[in-house]
Amino acid sequence: MSGRQGGKLKPLKAPKKEKREEDEEDAAFKAKKKADAEALKAAKDKALKGGAPVGGGIKKSGKK
Repeated sequence: MSGRQGGKLKPLKAPKKEKREEDEEDAAFKAKKKADAEALKAAKDKALKGGAPVGGGIKKSGKK
């Protein structure tokens, strides 16, 4: 017999990550990131609410 194995190989299992406790810096970073995301969402909603500006766009002259 040959030394090769047939069939599909099973994927290797990754070792489990250790759960680490969050310190004050991590908590502050997550809170800041969440506040930034909420501010961005509010800005997007405000921008979409306005709609397209009237008479905007590229102005073309009549000359050719």
